Amino acid sequence: MAKNIVLIGYRTTGKTTVGRLIAQRLGWEFVDTDVLIEQQAKKSIAEIVAQEGWQGFRRREKEVIAEVSAKENMVIAVGGGAVINTENVKNLKQNGILIWLKANADTIAKRLLKDKKTASQRPSLTGKSVVEEIEEVLRERLPLYQQAADIEVDTERYSPEEIASLIIKNLEMNTIL
Repeated sequence: MAKNIVLIGYRTTGKTTVGRLIAQRLGWEFVDTDVLIEQQAKKSIAEIVAQEGWQGFRRREKEVIAEVSAKENMVIAVGGGAVINTENVKNLKQNGILIWLKANADTIAKRLLKDKKTASQRPSLTGKSVVEEIEEVLRERLPLYQQAADIEVDTERYSPEEIASLIIKNLEMNTIL
């Protein structure tokens, strides 16, 4: 039986919003690994990347994921690139069930453009236009998300509340909760 619920997926697919709702309904603790990284570093992800590069950020991410993966009864939202590192996936799966929140590139682009936090705190991964970057990064990460995910949830047609309910119901039906 899984001890944690881990939400994976690209930026703006609802990991933080849905994660908070699930944690609230279950009475579990919620953690967003990107927020935890920022709190521990006392700087934004953009500042970390500017000072340490993506490699420095990924090192910090790996440490935080190892830390939170060891806990129980947590709802964990990880950064979109957490699945790049196989050790992250291994740590998360050891004590959790991974749920991939999916959306197509157009939906992600629309959500990104509306999200003030993304614009100010999330540096570009490729330096390309928003849509080009999303398409390129999704092509690279789709197989990683598919391989890591225990459950896939399409976020295109459901509200965050509906997605949280679907996830909880699925986990209860499969006696994971």
